Order: sequence, then C-alpha cells, then structure tokens
Amino acid sequence: MARDIPEQQAPPVQRLRIRYAKRGRLRFTSHRDFSRAFERAVFRARVPMAYSSGFNPHPRISYAGAAPTGSASEAEYLEIALAEVVDPSAIHAELAAALPDGLDLVEVVESPGGSLGELLEASRWSLVVRTPHAAVGPALATFLAADAVTVERMTKKGLRELDCRAAVVTLTAAPAPDPEAGTVLDLLLRHTVPAVRPDDVLTGLAAVGGLDLTGAVQLLTRLAQGPLDPETGTIGDPLHAP
Repeated sequence: MARDIPEQQAPPVQRLRIRYAKRGRLRFTSHRDFSRAFERAVFRARVPMAYSSGFNPHPRISYAGAAPTGSASEAEYLEIALAEVVDPSAIHAELAAALPDGLDLVEVVESPGGSLGELLEASRWSLVVRTPHAAVGPALATFLAADAVTVERMTKKGLRELDCRAAVVTLTAAPAPDPEAGTVLDLLLRHTVPAVRPDDVLTGLAAVGGLDLTGAVQLLTRLAQGPLDPETGTIGDPLHAP
C-alpha cells in the first residue's frame, strides 16, 4: 500500500515582526491562551498566512521571549510568515481590531531577516512591592554586593537551582508615588540559560535581606526587551536594530 505524502507548502514570501502588550486583567493570560487568541485574530482578520508543510499544516507564527503568566508587558514579540506581500500598517489595523482589549498591538514592521529571538538579550522590568522602601534598601545593597545568590524554582524537569544575581545588570529601588503602595524596583535583567525571571530576583532579594515578600508583590511589568548595550546598560529596539 502506498503511503500518503504530506502536503508541501510554498515558502513564505514576506515576514512581519510584531510588538504587542499585555495589559490590565489580560496579564493573567498564559502564553498558550495568547497563542490561541492570536491565531483566532489572524483568521478573523484574513491575514494571508504561510503554512507549515506536513499532515497537519499550521500557520507560521514564531513567538519569542514571552513574559511569565501574571506579568504585564509593554514589549512582547512575535513573527509571522505570509504567503503574500502586504502593507504592515494594514495588517496592524486588522489584527488590532480582531484582538481583545488588553492584548494590544504596538507596532508591526517587515522583518529584515535573521533571528528575532537572538535580538532579545535583556529585559527591563518595573516591580511594585508593598514592602516599605526603608526595608528594601538595605536588602538591595546586600543583594548587589553578593557574588552569587542561589534560589530554587520548580521546573518541568524538577526542582532547579539558579544564580539569580548573575543575570541582574542593574537593580534600583525608589519609594512608590503613593506611599501606601510601598516600593518600585527598576530591574535590568540579562536573558540567560536557564532563564532567570523577575520573581526569582525577588526571591533572592528576600532571602539575602531577611524580607518577607509573601503577598507583597503588586505588579510586575516588562517595560522593554531587546539587544543589550554592555557599555551603557541600555536596551535597544529589536524591531529597528541595526
């Protein structure tokens, strides 16, 4: 009996890179939930997607550097491959109308080629905790003075130890505008393997500083994500990287 031959799809003719935000209650959307919502939006907007080859073709969408569930973000990225050449601004408008409020498109540009994921070297985060600034300051100094701060996190492969200090480029603290809100931490976090998350840094900060941050975290927001300039400690724009 002859075996079925999987359908072969034509290669993409254009790729678009997309920056989107997770805001408000939609920050609790998991990456899987977002990917489903985005694929539905692509279908409703009639985007001329390119599809993978094989017995179960699926739209060519590449996600990069997704934020942890529960974190808000102004800088999430993905890339889509298309079967037709389109105007990025038109795709922006169509997809923005098809996505729910809180999953908001920020920018759509044509891909220059290369790997989008390789451009995402670091993230800048705002971490709001209810702990008073007077208590956070000494803990922060101890954390930054340490050569290494080891924390544990449960992963798919079991309990894993991570050095959360090694991934921190800069970390500062300031009183929140509302005194009752506590402290705002500004964190520049290098993307490492294994990945260190903002909550890992908070766990390490609490451990070395003797803080109890249980229930103290109000909001984690990724403000930027992209290539890291090691000299200035700033993050570039991955959609317009040289």
